[in-house]
Amino acid sequence: MSTTNTIARIGILVGGGPAPGINSVIHAVTMEASRHRCEVTGIYDGFKHLMAGKLNSIPLTPERVEYIYLEGGSILHNARANPTTSPQLMQQCVTALRSAGIDALVSIGGDDTAFSASQVAKYAREVMGIDLRSVHVPKTIDNDLPLPGDIPTFGYETARDLGARLVMNLKRDASTMRHWFLVLSMGRNSGHLALGIGQGSLPAVTLIPEEWSGRKVRLHEVVDILATTIMLRLVENKPYGVAVLAEGLLEHMAIEDLDALKDVARDEHGHIRLPDVNFLDILKTEVDRELATHGLKVKIVKHLLGYELRCAPPIAFDIEYTRILGTAAIDFLLQGGANAIITLQQGQVIPIPYDEMINPLTGRTAVRLVDRNSYRYHSAYQFMTRLKPEHAGDDALFAKLAVLAHTTPEALRERYGYLMRDA
Repeated sequence: MSTTNTIARIGILVGGGPAPGINSVIHAVTMEASRHRCEVTGIYDGFKHLMAGKLNSIPLTPERVEYIYLEGGSILHNARANPTTSPQLMQQCVTALRSAGIDALVSIGGDDTAFSASQVAKYAREVMGIDLRSVHVPKTIDNDLPLPGDIPTFGYETARDLGARLVMNLKRDASTMRHWFLVLSMGRNSGHLALGIGQGSLPAVTLIPEEWSGRKVRLHEVVDILATTIMLRLVENKPYGVAVLAEGLLEHMAIEDLDALKDVARDEHGHIRLPDVNFLDILKTEVDRELATHGLKVKIVKHLLGYELRCAPPIAFDIEYTRILGTAAIDFLLQGGANAIITLQQGQVIPIPYDEMINPLTGRTAVRLVDRNSYRYHSAYQFMTRLKPEHAGDDALFAKLAVLAHTTPEALRERYGYLMRDA
């Protein structure tokens, strides 16, 4: 395919949190641009310095990026700086870019970074009369960007692979020491990562926000599921196990259940800083209390599974995937393209215009949720140890649980029967 190369210098920056494969995108962008005799400028810290009218940058060459595709993290660092909060900040971004001779911008990040890049390019075009081409490479280990079909976001496969291996280690520790782990996995709005980790490691139970089907997640229900899962394992003479929970449970929880949320800081894009909420402490306290009502006590260990996933070296899948996306981003720009998000669909590169993916009112994309009607979820659910609809008529099971809990089968059915609705 012929190219229309009016671009002399391309800038590249990274926004949002880390994800495995960022350096591979930077590598591919640099190699492909250099092949077409375009200079590449690596911009440090996302939009942070650009917003101040400065360019903190480094020239990127094939020699400099030769092996970075094997490494986790980001050689350009990341930042959550948001230039869309004022026209002045966007103007300073555009001025800094053009003063450095940058004709086009490749951004790497999630929906917030995509929106920032789209608005800076729009401001350059419509207010300043400058043609600043923009293309975005989508990434998030949460896998919740609305890419078509089952296309993953880059970084997700590496994060879930490492997460599954870590949970397998916790399962072995739990069985060795005869205790429980409550594992909180990253995944702000959806349960893709938690479910993927669960599918790869088979903990006793995996809980994701999609299970509540649009209704508010209630703390008491999460606690009841965990408590009855522990009781079911005890009946099997297994006083140990692992429960994996998506942090999105907290994002979707009824506010009256989490009074602590009102005191928690939010980031530059208005998101609750989930790591600052002591969700695992709350869960452990409530599960301990619920078990104590039945005269039961188990040791519960809390484990936050998050930051160690984000800068892991990418697996082969993500190295290949990000090389394609980075190369495609440059080819798209050199063919005259602009203002789009690069996707790979059925082996073909499909740019999706910003306007088709980003809601102009919210500045964000739609959230891709786990499909609870899919066989993938059904299979995961079937492997979980928890009260299910088929247990409703299992008198023998409730007789055993009643002995364990020092109560009657009827009392247990009355207390926990609501958990046995259809998944």
